[in-house]
Amino acid sequence: MRKFYSREELKDTWKKYKIPRAIVPIKHAVEVYEVLYTTKWHDGSPIKASGVVFIPRDLKKKPAMICYNHGTRIKKKRGLGVEDGEQSICIGFAVDGYIVVFPDYVGLGYGEKFHLYQHAETEARASVDLIKATQQILKDKQIETNGQLFLTGYSQGGHASMATHKYIQEKMKGTMKVTASSPMSGPYDLSGVQSTVMFEKYSHPGYLPYLLNSYNEVYKIIPDDFYKIYKSPYDTIVKYYYNGQYEMGDINKYLPERPVEMIDENYVKEFTENPEFVLHKAIKDNDVYNWKPESPMQLCFCKGDEQVTYKNAIVAYEAMKMNGSNLVKLRHGGKKFNHYKCAIYSSMYTKLFFDSIRNGSKRGNRGNILKRILIGLARMADKGSFKK
Repeated sequence: MRKFYSREELKDTWKKYKIPRAIVPIKHAVEVYEVLYTTKWHDGSPIKASGVVFIPRDLKKKPAMICYNHGTRIKKKRGLGVEDGEQSICIGFAVDGYIVVFPDYVGLGYGEKFHLYQHAETEARASVDLIKATQQILKDKQIETNGQLFLTGYSQGGHASMATHKYIQEKMKGTMKVTASSPMSGPYDLSGVQSTVMFEKYSHPGYLPYLLNSYNEVYKIIPDDFYKIYKSPYDTIVKYYYNGQYEMGDINKYLPERPVEMIDENYVKEFTENPEFVLHKAIKDNDVYNWKPESPMQLCFCKGDEQVTYKNAIVAYEAMKMNGSNLVKLRHGGKKFNHYKCAIYSSMYTKLFFDSIRNGSKRGNRGNILKRILIGLARMADKGSFKK
């Protein structure tokens, strides 16, 4: 499937959504392609996956490539193009001359099996394999890139982009190289600061069963009857709603405010008192922060984020500095912005960071000063828009 957006159509879209063209200029029309490709299941067996590729038209110079990893999505199907959530961010990069790849991960979109939520290795493989598939598409179209590869993503996509950066650096030396990354508001420290929210009142309790269902598939936490980990009626609710046909908002309203309250007390005790419980290994295996990036990384966050605590970014930054990296920096998107509002500003700061490297900076910087001023004015106008 393919869609085409002319510059005139995009100007109308920018006007409709009040996107400032001074910050996100429309330099190119954009072609949007649905892509089917092969990646691997957690056991290494090949499976079909899907994604979207955004290609700017009428390029005057060689484009850079961005892999954008989307946030948590539980409904299997998605749309195609600017009206479908984070794909609008991808188009924002593409209109300024970036080729953008947007993987569905495993089990979402038109992929086989089901999604392995917050599973670092399959997130990374799905991203890398879509990048490879896109490189072949570009070769067929006789489009040559400038060799730069940027990684970013928001929320789960922050986790996925950091996992992908780590995977490429450690496992693909000589075949693929990350120019820079900008993970945004991701749960990098799943076993630490992010795990604490499961014991508190939380806006999205549906994340916990999504994670447990995923890790049970990979790590066999309870190999016989996994649903006995849930109290009644949550065992039935989880069985019914986690089938790829519902949105997270549909599910949250049936679950307790404190996610831990849906878990049988015996398993809560096992988790809190037994450090050898296999769930601890599953979560720790998917922490993605404790390593040393060898290319620039910007960590975007907002202190008002109610879904992914900003402490994930602080933990990652401090660990990477401790490991000897001098290429990591923090970027605060706004003190009062919630998770959704933070995505807007983090994406803008990510673009400025990538633009600076595309324009010749070795380590990346805050980017064009005029655009930073305009973003700052927009932030001031948004002040107080989020009430806890």
